Amino acid sequence: MKSAVETLNPTRVRLSIEVPFEELKDSLDAAYKKINQQVTVKGFRKGKIPARVIDQRFGRGAVLEEAVNDALPKFYTEAVNEAEIDVLGQPEVDITELKDGETLNFTAEVDVRPSIEIPDYSGIEVEVDAVEVTDEDIDKSVEQLRERFASTSPVERAAEDGDVITIDLEAKVDGEVLEDGIASGVSYTIGSGELLDGIDDAVKGLEAGGEATFASELKGGSAAGKEAEVTVKVTQVAARELPELDDEFAQLASEFDTLDELKADSRKRLENMKQYDQATQAQERVLEKLLELVEVPVPEKLLEDEINTRKHNLEHHQLGQMGLDIEKYLEIQGKTAEEFDTETKDAAVKGIKTQFVLDELVKREKLNVNQEELTEHLMRRAASSGMSPDQFAQAVVEGGQVPLLVGEVARGKALAVVVEAATVKDTNGEVIDLDDDEDETTEATDGETVEAPAAEEKTEA
Repeated sequence: MKSAVETLNPTRVRLSIEVPFEELKDSLDAAYKKINQQVTVKGFRKGKIPARVIDQRFGRGAVLEEAVNDALPKFYTEAVNEAEIDVLGQPEVDITELKDGETLNFTAEVDVRPSIEIPDYSGIEVEVDAVEVTDEDIDKSVEQLRERFASTSPVERAAEDGDVITIDLEAKVDGEVLEDGIASGVSYTIGSGELLDGIDDAVKGLEAGGEATFASELKGGSAAGKEAEVTVKVTQVAARELPELDDEFAQLASEFDTLDELKADSRKRLENMKQYDQATQAQERVLEKLLELVEVPVPEKLLEDEINTRKHNLEHHQLGQMGLDIEKYLEIQGKTAEEFDTETKDAAVKGIKTQFVLDELVKREKLNVNQEELTEHLMRRAASSGMSPDQFAQAVVEGGQVPLLVGEVARGKALAVVVEAATVKDTNGEVIDLDDDEDETTEATDGETVEAPAAEEKTEA
């Protein structure tokens, strides 16, 4: 077999492959054997039909077609490996010449991972938010905890903001009561925004036994997105009572004996959260700076596939779970279809570029992923997916996704190398040391890099 590579552009090549006919022998034998098992010829036992009879009865062309289809992937793969090119996606194959007994010539056009030059990135500088926890932040945190331990008691008065009311609901669309539009004994905190738009104004001022009707767009159910006439009846009004902020509350709501200890713990937790957010912000901003330094051509077909994948996932998974379609989503977001398409394309381009650049860094820095790192990453991914580690691991193995996870971890390590070399300052001008946070925040890059799955692996013909 002979092959030659022609570069069509920075992300696409054409392989020209010439195969001597004798190298098709194994595929021809396999073709005759396969046809032998599929056809019946009078006078011959099944599977024992001579090749000349198959040629006479079914045509030599059918045999050649079967043999070529069997042989193409093997010769294509050999040519790719010989040329040492990193292909992406499926090739477009064209048989240019097939002479029985002489030669098989074909071409294969395919996208390739572009050659990327990573410049010196040690001069990258970014600014991130300072880690500052105020007394107001602590008070808010403690107040949220206090809200969780609130109690309620029925009152004989009109409902007010913050009250917990028990209500019955009935929704009509076009004058007809919906089958799933009736609910009884629903508990609702006025002002929480957890039910329908307009319900707060409708129930405020009502006592137990009071009733009101209002118009609202339904958020879910059989008539999601439609305007409905909703009748609400208040069956009970209860006032919320918050516990006193004292040592007794600290003992009730935590493992601490005093309110001061509880507040000190709240400060520590808030500082940890803000440090995590700061590390994530640093990674994102360093990545943006790195991408600005590198020229990365994006394969057109890969980009098209990635855009379609993102749209499909949004429409059929995320929005489907919320009972929305793309038109309603755009309306809620206040975007036009053109703006949505532009944003989706920009995000896809960034995802592909990020993966290409970080993968190149993995090779350049000779970064490897050990079993411990892979296991830790798998545990994080399992937690975010809502699956147990065992369930997630099984799904990954069965789906052949282990290389994808390895790639995610490796890219996280590559970005950590760049962040370590960069200068990160907070808004107070203080230089930030992120060494302690890098391992915990590498998943921030994973969401970015795995968004270009089509670029993840070589695909053979």
